[in-house]
Amino acid sequence: MEAEFFYLYDDTEDTKTRFVSFSGDEGRYDLAITITDRFYGKKLVINLQNNRAAIIGEDDLNEEGYLEYAFGVSEKEAEELKHFFNTIA
Repeated sequence: MEAEFFYLYDDTEDTKTRFVSFSGDEGRYDLAITITDRFYGKKLVINLQNNRAAIIGEDDLNEEGYLEYAFGVSEKEAEELKHFFNTIA
C-alpha cells in the first residue's frame, strides 16, 4: 500500500551550521547550531548528546524554565547554556 501525504510545506534552504563542544562547571555540551531564515532570526539548536532540539532566540533565553524543558537539563546546566548563548547572540 502506497502512503499519500498532505504536505504543509517542502522547502530547501541553504543554511549555516556551527558545531561546538565545550564543558562548564556542570557538564559537557555538544551542540549543532543552525542559522536559517525560517525561524524569524532564531537559531535551531540540537543537543547532540541527548538528541533534543529547540528553536532559540533572545526571548527564549529570558523565559524561565525554557532551556531546562527544551534540552532536558538541570537549572544549573541551563544557566551555563544561557551564558554560552548570550556570548554568541
